[in-house]
Amino acid sequence: MTARRLFTATALALTAALAVSACSSDSGDDQSAEPSAPPAESDTSLTDVQEAGVLVVGTEGTYRPFSFHEDGSGDLTGYDVEVIRAVAEELGVEVRFEETQWDAIFAGLEAGRFDVIANQVSITPEREEAYTFSEPYTYSPGVIVVREGDDSIGSFADLGGKTTAQSLTSNWYTLAEENGATIEAVEGWAQAVALVEQGRVDATINDELTFLDYKKQTGAAGLVVAAETDDVSRSAFAFRSGSTALADAVNEALAALAADGTLAEISAEFFGEDVSQ
Repeated sequence: MTARRLFTATALALTAALAVSACSSDSGDDQSAEPSAPPAESDTSLTDVQEAGVLVVGTEGTYRPFSFHEDGSGDLTGYDVEVIRAVAEELGVEVRFEETQWDAIFAGLEAGRFDVIANQVSITPEREEAYTFSEPYTYSPGVIVVREGDDSIGSFADLGGKTTAQSLTSNWYTLAEENGATIEAVEGWAQAVALVEQGRVDATINDELTFLDYKKQTGAAGLVVAAETDDVSRSAFAFRSGSTALADAVNEALAALAADGTLAEISAEFFGEDVSQ
């Protein structure tokens, strides 16, 4: 072999050895080590809304009194609708509503169709793991509704031996059953409250907001709340997970609206009482 060829072969061998050595050094002893996680994405949720100049809101539009159209086809309004409109005004942006069915509303949020859901989303441990929430803007206990003058029911324990009208699929059915009531199955609130008014059942259990809306619309003459649950349902605006900056800004807006009485005014408009605290 000539000196030139010997030099070339030696150089090639040395280069290959260095490459193997470098590869071994980079990967370390544990060949199964996982690659380092990519850097976390920065939270641009608030900046994106501010730059767009609009807050896109997912809502049903068919959920009275929270999100509905006047006379079925008029302007979109409702408690949640008016609260988020006030929030957007505090943020200095326009608001655009994207109406969608409840079954698809969280998928729409995750897909980026809108920035926030305003549709009486109850805060639950499962949802808190998947989404970012604002501070609550609605508080509502469960209530027992009875005919005025019926003093035989003053607590949930008094439901033993009584008959209540409940929807079979509601959590209120379970609560009535757990307290010893006999259940008259109904399709919903309208049928349940009618049975109470007619004296065909002793009571019905439902969300306080449902009763307040009925009272606002009809006067609920002859009906009273006999007792309420200790546990209170809390509803808030839902954002995509990690949208902390936008949620914080919305929280500041909600605090300002609570301080100047706006939330109380909107509550009174739809429920006759302040349900925001």
